[in-house]
Order: sequence, then structure tokens, then C-alpha cells
Amino acid sequence: MATTCLVVMGVSGSGKSTVARLLADRLGWPMAEADEFHPEANIAKMTAGIPLTDADRGPWLRTLRDWISKQDKAGQGTVVTCSALKREYRDVLRGASARVHFVHLHGTQEVIAERLASRSGHFMPPSLLASQFAALEPLGADEDGTTVDVTATPDRIVDRVVAELEH
Repeated sequence: MATTCLVVMGVSGSGKSTVARLLADRLGWPMAEADEFHPEANIAKMTAGIPLTDADRGPWLRTLRDWISKQDKAGQGTVVTCSALKREYRDVLRGASARVHFVHLHGTQEVIAERLASRSGHFMPPSLLASQFAALEPLGADEDGTTVDVTATPDRIVDRVVAELEH
């Protein structure tokens, strides 16, 4: 039986890393930041304020999918942060051998912009937030996932996701 990979998704500044770390700690699963799978060329583009193209994202998503499958083959559930803004990106990740369950951290552009303004040390500049919201395709009814409001506390978000996994 396949293991589960929780992909904590959403635009930059939605709280993916915080929620993913809490989920990983609660479940005792390893966590991976999808940003760490980006090739240098992608990071350079984002740092320069240039949005990535679908062609830029393809190899990155396939590398992440393959990592998820490798963990599954080892019998290990995982938690991954990944923006996964478009369904076609999520389709690539769903190609992993594990069950891939998306946790969409949803918030308004105003709430997320406020969070980004107070954040430092990340290569994603706030200027790219509008392009992320423009690209965002919410989870479809047929997609394995949970959508949660980012105004809830991270602990409440984790409680909801874990409760849903148990059903």
C-alpha cells in the first residue's frame, strides 16, 4: 500500500513552511522544501523578480515527484512544501507512487502581502505575489486535498489536516 505525501501548497507567504514543519513533527514524517529542489537558474530568475515559466517548472516538479516516489518505496510518509499553483503542476506531483494529498493554504492577497512585507531572507520578492495569485488554480472537487484559511492558527490548521487524514 502506498504511503501518503502531504503537499502543503499555496502562494509565497501563505505559511507553507510553518504548517509543513508542524505536520511533519506531529506525524513523525520527514519534511522537504520544494524550493531546495529548484535548479540555480530558477532561483536566479526569481531573485531577479522574473516569474518562472511552465518550462522552468517542469524539471523541478519531476525531480520533486521522483523524490516523493523514492520515499514511498522506502515506506516513508512525507510532508513537502510546494506552491503547486496550477492543476497541471499538481498532476505531475500526483504521478508519484505515493498518495499525494494537497493542503491548500488559502488567504486573500491583502493578508498574504502583509505577511510578505514582514518577512526577510527569502528569494521570492513580494513583487511576484500578483503573478502567483493570477496563476493560482484552487483545488478541484476531484483532487485529493484540503483547503484551509490561513487566518487560522498553524496549530488549528494542523489539527484539521490530521483529523481529515484519520477519516
